[in-house]
Amino acid sequence: MPINVLYIDDDAGLGRLVSRTLARHDCVVTHVPTGDEGLAELRAHRFDIVGLDHFMPGRDGLDILDEIQRTIADAPPVIYVTGTDEGRVAIAALKAGAADYVIKDVGNAFIDLFRQAIDQALVQVALRRAKEAAETEMREARERAEILLREVNHRVANSLQLVASLVTMQQKTVPEGPAREALAEAHGRIHAIAQVHRRLYTSNDVRFVDMSGYLEGLSEELSAAMRMAAREHKLTLEAAPLRIATDKAVAVGVIVSELVTNAFKYAYPAGASGEIRIRLWDGDNTVSLAVEDDGAGWTGDGPIQGSGLGMRIIKAMAASLQAKLIYEERPAGTRAVLSFEM
Repeated sequence: MPINVLYIDDDAGLGRLVSRTLARHDCVVTHVPTGDEGLAELRAHRFDIVGLDHFMPGRDGLDILDEIQRTIADAPPVIYVTGTDEGRVAIAALKAGAADYVIKDVGNAFIDLFRQAIDQALVQVALRRAKEAAETEMREARERAEILLREVNHRVANSLQLVASLVTMQQKTVPEGPAREALAEAHGRIHAIAQVHRRLYTSNDVRFVDMSGYLEGLSEELSAAMRMAAREHKLTLEAAPLRIATDKAVAVGVIVSELVTNAFKYAYPAGASGEIRIRLWDGDNTVSLAVEDDGAGWTGDGPIQGSGLGMRIIKAMAASLQAKLIYEERPAGTRAVLSFEM
């Protein structure tokens, strides 16, 4: 295809020479003598390149170049043409947005340089457009993937909710005792994972989970479940506004669910009420989690109450975080602390 060139120069003879010379190189040149006429042509027709003279009556080339950049949508590259060899003019043109500049000489050799500048500018335009097209394609592909992933998380959350409901129905058919408690704990574990997926399908970034909101929702569900089991303890949460990777959030949620459930069951004597506290904070590229109470106290040693499944789950989740749960010694109660890298 021919290259459409707009050449703006008040020198009529030079304009004709540029038109004839570039015509031999598959260029169609439109020559106008003033900047205002050049602007009118740009608004009315499509050009691949603009050659713009610096010295013109009325408005100089820098003024016209500025208006091209400001008012012409998707403006073609501008090659600045000047009869002076002062570097300040060329620098000013490049700063104003010119793709290149060519200095006129007496022998008109600048036309060959002008043609070479046209070729280079068009190559740069093609590269820029290819880059923009690739970036657009990647952005659209990423957006499609994120929409699909949100839909997957939505469906997973709904499916887990259905499973939790089935577990609850089964729990109601089982008499009071260890089997019923085991089903209640399974219900809590399912909810801990479902909460993550519910957070993800409403998040702008499915790679991370807002831990403050996640733990708040999880705490409310744990409290409600314990109230149904006639365990009236106060559960409080203090969580920094942290965002951590999804797989780590799942592990943290399951650990919190197990530790809080254990505290509800074993920290305080039957009929007594107390407080259970969850804390999450960060520092030095690490995240720390603590679950504590003021009850009977346990240091992690000695016989485990219940089946021990909860402790095995905690250890497995901690291992996935490449961390270890530590029980701190304190005068009263239990404090379990876990630290892991962001």
